[in-house]
Amino acid sequence: MAGLVPAIPLIEAQCPPKRDARHKAGHDKWRGNNTMRIIPPALQDKLDSGVTTLCRCWLITRSDGVVQGFTDHDEDVVLGSTTCLAGSGLTGSEATQTLGLAVDGSELSGALADDTLNEGDLAAGRYDAAGVELWLVDWSEPELRVLLAKGALGEVKCEGAAFTAEVRGLSQRLAENSGRLFTPACAADLGDARCKIDLTAAAYRGSGVVLAVSAASGFTAGGLDAFADGWFTAGKLTFVSGANAGLSVDVKSHRHDDAVRLVLWQQMPEPISIGDAFTVTAGCDKRFQTCHDRFNNVVNFRGFPHIPGNDFVISYPVQGAPGNDGSSMNG
Repeated sequence: MAGLVPAIPLIEAQCPPKRDARHKAGHDKWRGNNTMRIIPPALQDKLDSGVTTLCRCWLITRSDGVVQGFTDHDEDVVLGSTTCLAGSGLTGSEATQTLGLAVDGSELSGALADDTLNEGDLAAGRYDAAGVELWLVDWSEPELRVLLAKGALGEVKCEGAAFTAEVRGLSQRLAENSGRLFTPACAADLGDARCKIDLTAAAYRGSGVVLAVSAASGFTAGGLDAFADGWFTAGKLTFVSGANAGLSVDVKSHRHDDAVRLVLWQQMPEPISIGDAFTVTAGCDKRFQTCHDRFNNVVNFRGFPHIPGNDFVISYPVQGAPGNDGSSMNG
C-alpha cells in the first residue's frame, strides 16, 4: 500500500524506571524537556504494530515570518494551521546526530516552484537562517506526530529547477561569536544602539535613481552628486521601486569621479533597470581613524585601536631605528 513504511524504532520512547524514596528532586534523569521525546500512546501503538502510516513533514519559518510546510507523502498533510505540500518533491537526507557539542546536520532537496519555494525568494535572502522543524507524522491521523529535530537552514544551492539546502542543528548557535572581542576594529554596526549615529540624517542618507546599468551588480546613479567619493562604500542600499523593491544589499564600492558609480556585493534577484529608485546609507570600515574623521564619534567607538598587532609582538629593538627613544607610540 502506498505510504506504508516499516516501523521506525524510537529508543527515546522507552518507559522511565520506577521511582523510589531515594530519588531526590532535580536528580531524576527522566525529568525535564531535554530527556526524551514524548510519543503519543496511539502513535506508539502503531509503531509497535510493525506496519505504520508514517511520513515526514518539514515546517519552515522564513525570516519574514511566513511559515511553509512540505512533506514526502504523496498527498498534502495538514499540521495545525499549516498545510504541508506534497507536490514539491521535497526529501531529506539521513540526519547525523552525535553526542557532545558538534553541529548536527542534514540536507533537504526538492524542486523550485513559483507558488512554494522559488529562486527569487532564495536570492532575496528570505530563507537565510530560516527555522526548520522535522516531524514524524501519521498521515492517516496527523494529530499523531512527534518532533524529531529542529534547526536552521544553512547554505542553499540551486541547479536548474532543483535546490539542495543544508540544515544545521541548534548547536550551530554555540559556534557564533558572543560578547565583546578584543580587536582593533569596532564591534558595533553603523547606526545601531551602540554606535548611536543617526542614519536618517541627511548627511548619512541619500536617495538616487539608476541612470545606466554597467553590470549585473553595478550601475551609474543620479541624485548622489553631493556626497564625496567612497561615502557609501560598505553602506546599505535599499530599492524602493522596480522589480527589487523592498530588498536591501550591501554596497561594495562607491566612486564619484565624472559620474557616480555604485557596485553591490551581490547580484539582485531581479535585473536592475534604468529608473529604479533607491535609498542608500553611509558606510563604515570600522577603523578608529574613520570613526574620528568621518563621523566624529570616537566616544562610541567599540574597538581597541591601540591593541598590539602581530608585527609588534614579533618585533625586536634595533639600535638606531626610529621609535626606540622611549616616546609615546601614538605621538
